Amino acid sequence: MATSSPPSRPESARGPAVAFEGVSKAYGGTIAIDRVRADILPGTFVAIVGSSGSGKSTLLKTVNRLIEPDSGAVRIDGQDVADQEPHALRRSIGYVFQNIGLLPHMTVAQNIGIGSRLATRRQLPVERVGDLLDLVDLPRAFASRLPEQLSGGQQQRVGVARALAGEPGLMLMDEPFGALDPVTREALGEQYRALHDRLGLTTIMVTHDMAEALLFADRIWVMAAGRIVADARPAQLIAGGCGPEAEALVAVPRLQAERITAMRDGV
Repeated sequence: MATSSPPSRPESARGPAVAFEGVSKAYGGTIAIDRVRADILPGTFVAIVGSSGSGKSTLLKTVNRLIEPDSGAVRIDGQDVADQEPHALRRSIGYVFQNIGLLPHMTVAQNIGIGSRLATRRQLPVERVGDLLDLVDLPRAFASRLPEQLSGGQQQRVGVARALAGEPGLMLMDEPFGALDPVTREALGEQYRALHDRLGLTTIMVTHDMAEALLFADRIWVMAAGRIVADARPAQLIAGGCGPEAEALVAVPRLQAERITAMRDGV
């Protein structure tokens, strides 16, 4: 069984533990996830990588019950998510995804507070919206803007603020920065990692970008054919010896770095 822990857990960590207990999912004759067993300790940032069709997004979505496994269980702090009402479960978990999902006819403040409005029929207080904008480094004046008035990076920051509005301990991120330009992507990745540490979150992030996983995660799961075939710290993956699938993924950013160095040196 894989067990993922942070190098040092912040004293303020409040993120929950997450456990996958023999989780499987198939679509017809195609196995998407195959008897996955893995544990995540509180306060850990786990990145899930793998080729398309490896099962990483399917596994992520079993946590908030967007996908129901055929067998096995997912537990958050020991409680089976199948025993929880789906909408209440999802409100307790932050969820950020590539397409952002901001409602175009609503202001930034209304988008950030949509979860509160659906749950309690009340808007988030203005001060709370301002605090969330502060967290993601957006001016409070943006609260009255519409999504179309924001850049892609600013919209994604609003998406993160919306995910944090319910004060979750657990954040799920599915290719959150995949549609952004490299500079914005790097900046948002660094900013989110700082938020993860500051708030003591548990984060599970799916990404196709191995460099992103190596830079920001405490632990990386490499998936292939619906299974976790490697579970290691970034330094361990870079050092090698974690299996052919991991080696193939790490080779991409390594080769890019070598080519850039060669170009710089005029080789």
